[in-house]
Amino acid sequence: MRVLAIDSSGLTATVAVVEDETTIAEYTINYKKTHSQTLLPMIDEMTKMVEVDLSTLDAIAVSGGPGSFTGLRIGSATAKGLGLALGRPLIHVPTVDAMAYSLFGCEDIICPIMDARRKQVYTGIYTFEHGKSEDGAYLDRPVFKVIRVQMAVSVEELIRRLNIYGRRVVFLGDGVPVYSDMLAEGLKVPYYFAPSFMNRQRAAAVGALGIEYFRAGRYETAAEHKPEYLRVSQAERERAEREKKAVPEVRTMTMEDAAAVAEMEHQLFSDAWSEKSVLETVGQKNALCLMAEKAGRRAGYVLAYDAAGEAEIARIAVPKELQRQGVGRALLAALEEVCKERQITRILLDVRCGNEAARGLYESAGYREDGVRQHFYENPQEDAILMSRSLEDTSSSQ
Repeated sequence: MRVLAIDSSGLTATVAVVEDETTIAEYTINYKKTHSQTLLPMIDEMTKMVEVDLSTLDAIAVSGGPGSFTGLRIGSATAKGLGLALGRPLIHVPTVDAMAYSLFGCEDIICPIMDARRKQVYTGIYTFEHGKSEDGAYLDRPVFKVIRVQMAVSVEELIRRLNIYGRRVVFLGDGVPVYSDMLAEGLKVPYYFAPSFMNRQRAAAVGALGIEYFRAGRYETAAEHKPEYLRVSQAERERAEREKKAVPEVRTMTMEDAAAVAEMEHQLFSDAWSEKSVLETVGQKNALCLMAEKAGRRAGYVLAYDAAGEAEIARIAVPKELQRQGVGRALLAALEEVCKERQITRILLDVRCGNEAARGLYESAGYREDGVRQHFYENPQEDAILMSRSLEDTSSSQ
């Protein structure tokens, strides 16, 4: 079996052609150049040097994360493009799995550490076991054992775990020079660092482990492949912080919001409304449809109906990542103002019996329980708590 292996998860860019038990070629650069500049030229030069036609490949093994967000995207895009063009499957090889596999046969605890900034690392815990057959003879090959799957964790937490194992540890990866002092201060077990020829990513290891995974049925189409980041990017974290601090703004829903509402419906509800249903609701004269925005992002919505001086909430929702940030409360307050303008005196809603968070929100906003509608909800089946808020009381008190 012949595979092209790609790893651009860190500063190191590395590609290889591996055929069964043989590394035909490997090209590795550990230098400050962007992978978008180096990766395809490296593949082209390497395959020309050893006269490998890409059409003879059986699969493409790619280091699928964790690691640098930009590096992973470049590596995955390159692998996907080649896979689609050649009609070949992709083998998603976890980055730190491949790093540990490069220390083949080591019986110590193998701990790759990639610097994830802020005193955190991408890591996993591995070893090789020299097992025995039923007759007591040693197996021909050591067995690669994943003790702890790859994770993003603080250096302090990693040290605590390694001390519990009580075994000698070998470290490798770009996190070693960054956190060597912390390791020296905190570790109570013997440890050492892998030498230079095996302390960074190696595409040959990605290829060799990829072949093992392929034979075990662990592969995917090029279209299916996605990198595994383990945590959100710095840009996404900064956006999340901005969103948390931003004040929700509520406006009248428009037809252009329907697609976004339908997407949130499918994320949040088992009986999701379609985009067509949302459009039909927005177009009705007796509909009260509001959209919340937070930091320029659609952050929630309420769909209600005006019937005989009462408003019944049919849908109110906030994406999970934006809940408990004041969006739901802002939607309820804005709906009250619209109802008062239309001289609506009462707002009705129902909520799942087990949805404690929503019930708490409604109670804090002045809604009171009126009764129970048994077995009202499905998927899963659950009672509905009927609640209402009288707006006459608020008008008279102002």
